[in-house]
Amino acid sequence: MEHHLTVARTARYQQLGELSNRTRRVWFVCHGYGQLAKYFVRHFAFLTENQADTVVIAPEGLSRFYLQGNGGRVGASWMTRDDRLAEIDDHIGFLNQLAALVLAKCPAEVEITVLGFSQGTATVGRWLTRAIFRPVHLILWAGGFPNDIAADAARKLLASLRLSLVIGTADEYISVAEATEQQQQLVQLGAAPNLVVFEGRHELSRAVLESLAA
Repeated sequence: MEHHLTVARTARYQQLGELSNRTRRVWFVCHGYGQLAKYFVRHFAFLTENQADTVVIAPEGLSRFYLQGNGGRVGASWMTRDDRLAEIDDHIGFLNQLAALVLAKCPAEVEITVLGFSQGTATVGRWLTRAIFRPVHLILWAGGFPNDIAADAARKLLASLRLSLVIGTADEYISVAEATEQQQQLVQLGAAPNLVVFEGRHELSRAVLESLAA
C-alpha cells in the first residue's frame, strides 16, 4: 500500500537585482524541462542591468537528473506523470513560500510579471490559481495553459489579466497552429491573449522579451 510523507527539503532559485523598498517590478521566470535556473536566468539579465528597480527571480524545479546516462550535464524538471498531484502540490508550496519571501521585501504596489517557458508554462498556470498574489502580466512561452485547471479557477485568474502567448515559427514541440488553437480556448475562458509569433525555434528571443517588458 502506497503512502505519502511530507518532508522538508532544500529548494534552489536564482536572483538578479537587489530587493528593496525601491523595487517596482519583479519577474518570476520558470524554466523548461531539463534546464537549470542558473543558465535560464541569464536570458533576463538585460532587465536589471540598467534598472535598479527591477528584480528577476528564477526558481528551479525540485527534481534534478543527468540529461544523458549516469553523468555529465544536469537538468531539472517540474514534474512527471508519476505521482503528479503530489509534485504539483510540492511545487506550488515552494513557489508560494518563495513569493512570500520576495514580496515581503518589496512595496505593496510592486508589479509582478510571471513567465513560464515550455514545461514551465503548465507550472506557472497551476501556481497562479493558488498563488498569494495576482500578476499584472502572464507570459506563456512555447507551451500552453494547463487543461486540468477547473474552468471557474481559470476564469477567475484570467479575467482582466494581461496574457501573452509566444511561439517560434520553427518550434519543435508546439506549432503556431496549436498556439492559435490555445489562444481561442483561452478566449472561451474569458481571457484576451495576445499571440506573439517570432522567427525561431524552441527558444527565448531577446527582441521579443524586450517588447514584452516595454
